[in-house]
Amino acid sequence: MKKIFAFLFFTQCIHPNLYAQDMTELVNKVKAKLDLVNDYTADGNLKTDVTFIKAPAGKVKVYFKKPNKFRLKKDGGISILPKGGVSVNMNSLVTTGSFVALAAGETVVDGVNTKVVKLLPGDESSEIVLSTLYIDEVNLVVRKAVTTTKENGTYEIAMSYGKYINYGLPDKVVFSFNTKDYKLPKGISLEFDDGQKSSDMEKLKNRKGRVEITYNSYTINKGVDDAVFKKQD
Repeated sequence: MKKIFAFLFFTQCIHPNLYAQDMTELVNKVKAKLDLVNDYTADGNLKTDVTFIKAPAGKVKVYFKKPNKFRLKKDGGISILPKGGVSVNMNSLVTTGSFVALAAGETVVDGVNTKVVKLLPGDESSEIVLSTLYIDEVNLVVRKAVTTTKENGTYEIAMSYGKYINYGLPDKVVFSFNTKDYKLPKGISLEFDDGQKSSDMEKLKNRKGRVEITYNSYTINKGVDDAVFKKQD
């Protein structure tokens, strides 16, 4: 908790209003909405834009089960997702038991007014250091989240909603991350064009990576077998 108190002192000094307003109630309302979903199976399409990895677009099936079991299975091979953002959903960010939530202003995300909330986990052993959530207060969903982790850098998740908004489930997720912090999944190797200099390769690796998932359908609260989440070879 020492890190949290240090952060609170720092934010109070540079921005008194940030410290003054506790946003726990708003975050708990978002959490309550997500809690309506015990499990789901979703079908969608995945597109990857990572400069040094050649990964074709393909169909994916996504599985989730409370409290934090998640698996993304891509047709025809390994899915290209950095370890730090493997969940690609809000459950991993707001279902933590202990957190500090502080107001950080308001802004518009994709034409929607949002409350900006700084979320700090209460558990010092958490992989997540800080998350900034952009919460649509009217619909009680997170429109965007920027998360800093201990070992996997900072990544951003942007979400668009449609017919599943009542469950807090997005129709589209765009996951952006710094490729320099990218940890390659097992079996994946870097692919550069012939003749490229090592300095050019480093520049490419310092660019942004992007993974986009468009969901076609969800099957919600119908049960998901635990065997689905067992580690695959």
